[in-house]
Amino acid sequence: MLMVEQDVLERLQAEVVATEDARGLNCPMPILRTKKALAAIEGGQLLKVLTTDKSAVADLTVFAQQTRHELCAQIQEDGFVVHFVRKRKDM
Repeated sequence: MLMVEQDVLERLQAEVVATEDARGLNCPMPILRTKKALAAIEGGQLLKVLTTDKSAVADLTVFAQQTRHELCAQIQEDGFVVHFVRKRKDM
């Protein structure tokens, strides 16, 4: 899991242009919802994804690597994980 300092987290929060709430959804839905949400934003913009699925941390890590999006951080909150995904600039 990609952890970040509080000041970095605050900067990421300020950059978020869209949030995808995939809490309560199981694989593969968090990835499919993330893919759809990324298609709706511009390259370089930041998406926040909320998940509860235990495999989502690994799944979103692999998804970001395979699609060349940047996984900026993954933060464990109380009962869910917050993922920050920056869309590739060339898309």
